[in-house]
Amino acid sequence: MSLLQERASRERLLAAAAATAAACRACVIGSERRNNVYGEGDPCARLMVVGEGPGETEDLLGRPFVGRAGQLLDKMLAAIDLAREDVYICNTVKCRPTSPGPRGPKNRAPELEEMANCRPFLDQQIDIVRPSVIAALGAPAAKSFLGRDFQITKMRGRWNEGPLGIPLIATFHPAYVLRQTGGELDAVKRLVWADLKAIRTRLDEIAAAGGALAPDAPEQASLFAE
Repeated sequence: MSLLQERASRERLLAAAAATAAACRACVIGSERRNNVYGEGDPCARLMVVGEGPGETEDLLGRPFVGRAGQLLDKMLAAIDLAREDVYICNTVKCRPTSPGPRGPKNRAPELEEMANCRPFLDQQIDIVRPSVIAALGAPAAKSFLGRDFQITKMRGRWNEGPLGIPLIATFHPAYVLRQTGGELDAVKRLVWADLKAIRTRLDEIAAAGGALAPDAPEQASLFAE
């Protein structure tokens, strides 16, 4: 099967799975959301990025990581020579988790039951895409793979065995980076940059083992550019 045929086959499988996910009402948030945010990107991607859940903008547009955090994610990927369309992007839950706020519903982290109900959809995505590397963004996403005892401030940047034996690394969520200021922002940027370089190195190692040409090492100059 050619690459074009393989991509088309995976796209059909992902579209069917997305329709099933859109019909799911296992959680209360399934009835409260505007759109099911299943995922998007290259069905043959070498890197899969997994966040925790859709926010307000994602819920409105039905696409993952399209708000301010999504714009930062695009810059993070570009810093290691990856275009957004070459990556597969999704979340642990496909509906926006919310709690009541003074100005209407506000974002919150997904609950364990919500992640458990949505996990078959995530597992199916991983099985279809079969990425070379998985990057979990934020503590909830990392815990969904690595257990409740995972501490992102102490355990980010380490390689773990993910689903199907795929190498998995956790780093800070772009939304967390955006909340930092001053010296704390600089420190978090350095940590995230180290994790991004680790992802690039692992992708290059896998490409080299498979005979593919690895690009030159990325420079930090473009990371988080204003």
